[in-house]
Amino acid sequence: MARASTLTFDRGTLILHPPPKGHDWAQFVHWDERIEKFRLPAHQYRAFLEAMRSAGIEVKDQARNFQDLNLSLPEIQPFEHQQQALAAWKQAGRRGVVVLPTGSGKTILAYLAMHSTPRSTLICVPTLDLMHQWYAGLLKTFPETQVGLLGGGSRDEAPILVSTYDSAAIHAERLGSQFALHIYDECHHLPTEFYQVISDYSIAPYRLGLTATLERSDGRHELLQTLIGPTVYKRTPEQLSGGVLAPFREVQIKVTLSAEERQEYDRLIAERNSFLRDQGIGLGTLDGWQRFVKQSARSKAGRAAMLAHRSAREIAFGTSGKLRVLSDLLTRHQGERTVIFTDDNATVYKISEQFLIPAITHQTPVKERHATLERFRSGDYPVIVTSRVLNEGVDVPEASIGMVLSGTSTQREYIQRLGRILRRKEGKEAILYEVISEGTSEERVSDRRRGVEEPRKPSTPVKGLEQGTVDLTAPVRWEDL
Repeated sequence: MARASTLTFDRGTLILHPPPKGHDWAQFVHWDERIEKFRLPAHQYRAFLEAMRSAGIEVKDQARNFQDLNLSLPEIQPFEHQQQALAAWKQAGRRGVVVLPTGSGKTILAYLAMHSTPRSTLICVPTLDLMHQWYAGLLKTFPETQVGLLGGGSRDEAPILVSTYDSAAIHAERLGSQFALHIYDECHHLPTEFYQVISDYSIAPYRLGLTATLERSDGRHELLQTLIGPTVYKRTPEQLSGGVLAPFREVQIKVTLSAEERQEYDRLIAERNSFLRDQGIGLGTLDGWQRFVKQSARSKAGRAAMLAHRSAREIAFGTSGKLRVLSDLLTRHQGERTVIFTDDNATVYKISEQFLIPAITHQTPVKERHATLERFRSGDYPVIVTSRVLNEGVDVPEASIGMVLSGTSTQREYIQRLGRILRRKEGKEAILYEVISEGTSEERVSDRRRGVEEPRKPSTPVKGLEQGTVDLTAPVRWEDL
């Protein structure tokens, strides 16, 4: 009697042995001469088993090492958009990406997804701050289930594991068979050559990506379709404004450079552009910046051009006119919870020193940063100034005013900063000021960013989608692996 075909997990891949009858399985596998057996990628686990079942081919599954969980969800009344997102994700086979603004409850959506798909779960996050935030929230939400950490010195083994992307990638071969559900927070980080092994080496049949800003400048966000699944639900800040999120206004203020600043700025840009013309480089092209960086390291003229570029940016970003506008805005909004954003640390420290405002940069020690944010939360510090370190991955207390003095070149960065002031509060109207230098590359970049925004469409409800949970008393379906 012939042995049944068996599927086993081996360090990020699957081994099929002995081969089953027929030919339906051949499209998934390749022959490994080293062990004289057939292999297939771990991420094809679900597709392969579903195909075998459809073809009536029996395969003994010894690859899975995850377990069923008994998750009791506390009283949570989800918003309509969270219910719609969950339903859309389920209808897509519990695979896909959900795009929601900061402050709209992506973490609650993840809890709902875990409760409706109660299997061992790996949650990947980009920073240690976020890892500990998720850990605290999961302990409170699912107190009867063991929750562990991977990263920052922790190496737990638990049915619910929160990990940084770095640690999950390092341990991808070991983790690949242990979790049925993957949740990728800030999932736009996943499609890099280093991080995507987390997905590639995993058999997880269910995958949920969460982000406020899906697109990447390198275009690799397209890989999320394969790594996680399609975008199943998307809402913009405008669509949720006045309901889930606070109503908001965006105000652009243009300042002019002083005569001295203008003269020096124009000289520096001319020096940079002369080098770019000589090299045939256009910064508006897809690879223009990368080519500029490479060429700037190969000659004295290139290094001078890059220095000129950076000096011109410093003038545009740090013009004295912006500081005068900042002074007026701070007076106008005195007493209101305000976050000031800049592109670089030098401007942060200049503002901090001139206006006596607490500063947070990547150089700020963790304990000091935590203490500053807590004082901001309590109102002891009504204003803080920061660079890019608070764009994502940090739980920023509720604020109503955002002032962006530099660094809004990408749609992602702008949406991230807008999200920092949109948390709902009775009677609140959020305002995001963007202060830019007129007649500089900063203005052109801002205009280009605004010009590529997607048309604003009204929110449309998703109807007719099932909203039940996995029935653990019924036979396990293949889509419920």
